[in-house]
Amino acid sequence: MRGIQHVNKKGHLTIGGVDTVDLVKQYGSPLYVYDVQHIRNQAKAFQSAFSKYPSLTWHVAYASKAFSSIAMVQLANELGLSLDVVSGGELFTAIKAGFPAKNIQFHGNNKTIDELDYALNVNIGTIIIDNFYEIECLEYLCKERQKPVNILLRITPGVEAHTHDYIMTGQEDSKFGFSLVNGAAEEAVKQVMNSAYLQLRGLHCHIGSQIFDTEGFKLAIKNIYNYLSEWKKELDFSCEVLNVGGGFGIKYNNDDQPLPISTYIDAIVTTAMAESDAHQMPIPEIWVEPGRVIVGEAGTTLYKLGSYKTIPGIRKYVSVDGGMADNLRPALYQAKYEAILANKANAKDTEVVTIAGKCCESGDILIHDAKIPKSESGDILAVLCTGAYGYSMANHYNRLPKPAVVFVENGESKLVIQRETYEDLVRFDCSYSQEPTH
Repeated sequence: MRGIQHVNKKGHLTIGGVDTVDLVKQYGSPLYVYDVQHIRNQAKAFQSAFSKYPSLTWHVAYASKAFSSIAMVQLANELGLSLDVVSGGELFTAIKAGFPAKNIQFHGNNKTIDELDYALNVNIGTIIIDNFYEIECLEYLCKERQKPVNILLRITPGVEAHTHDYIMTGQEDSKFGFSLVNGAAEEAVKQVMNSAYLQLRGLHCHIGSQIFDTEGFKLAIKNIYNYLSEWKKELDFSCEVLNVGGGFGIKYNNDDQPLPISTYIDAIVTTAMAESDAHQMPIPEIWVEPGRVIVGEAGTTLYKLGSYKTIPGIRKYVSVDGGMADNLRPALYQAKYEAILANKANAKDTEVVTIAGKCCESGDILIHDAKIPKSESGDILAVLCTGAYGYSMANHYNRLPKPAVVFVENGESKLVIQRETYEDLVRFDCSYSQEPTH
């Protein structure tokens, strides 16, 4: 069980004290369910880990790409987190939610002029510049306003985290950031330091996702400090902020062995302190951007079982009323999940099945070789740890409406995103025919 999950006297899975069978009856399926207390616990774990270093200035920014909604952004604000956004849409969501713009950091490898313009209009706290084109665009916009903006430069530290190729971002061959190795980062520092409007506060790096050790973070920090030492001498650049990104792993299944949050933070902080001391530099502010680790294990997706197909000697397929339209990760990069029958949570696992989605793709498989009790159509399947990149990547393939999202806490549920209807699917369609459609 993950988060505040238990089994009640009826043998039903409960999340946040709410019966999952009742949730499906009330809100339908598929359904994303978030355990709010688990989110609170994760945010507190980061804050507690940093609080052991009273002389250090630090910021924990929730990476909203993991799951962005007005309610989630408001919760992040309530928990004292800053916010990381990567698009105009995520920024708009944050502003609509009443999140303080000064506590927002804007990422992205191809921010448009309109997005940058919007960010400046709302007085965003920090823009993390990813490339030379963005320096040029932001310089123009700030000069036009005669108004400065705080920035960080995203650099690639030349460190490869041991994760899937699609979610590695710190290696030399990456679409993100300025390379330290080929001199692009140094040139970017020079350009920005010569600007009257781009206020360079420091550097940002992100080495990947689902990271289960601390070596990558330590190597990245050490590598960065070697360049900071040179830039201090040659360019008189002092790094006020070192943002080491996120990527902290979570436990999707028994093969995953993530470290405690405090272990990651201790390694990051002590390495930065040691390097600052070795290079005779002031310790910068340390920023991190957890996303998945804040909401991943807090989320559960509930489905109803539908059709079955048994291929003798090969496998048994059990289909659910969702799939790659509400959880793209298994099809996108072979992500693995675990599941239980929510309405038979105490029953013994007696069969091995493949959980198939309903989309018209052979690759729409949520779980291979899932161990579940004897099941039947109408049972409720709970797929665990879907809180990150489930709703965020949800799509309308096969014209499937997006599911509802519910927050649960202290035995109560609250609808935070409504279920889409068929009318929502055609809301922005324009007719080709001259005759009205029905």
